Amino acid sequence: MKTNPTALAVSLLSGALLLTVQATSAQTNSPPATATRPAKNPAEQSSTPSNAPPATTTQTTGESSRDPTVKKMNEDEKAKVETKGK
Repeated sequence: MKTNPTALAVSLLSGALLLTVQATSAQTNSPPATATRPAKNPAEQSSTPSNAPPATTTQTTGESSRDPTVKKMNEDEKAKVETKGK
């Protein structure tokens, strides 16, 4: 297969021209500013504080008690990680 140097030069020049046009277009066209910004003062914030009492350390998360076998397996693995590492 014989390559044509003129066709190669035209192909390279057209690729360089398109790349330059795209780069110029990207610099002149900025994206729209639609991002939301945080409120400047707390009065403009839309979230309201909860009326619930603060959580305590004795409150449960609703998790049911585990099977003793599973609990033992978890304790064994925890001890293994503490002694040997991951």
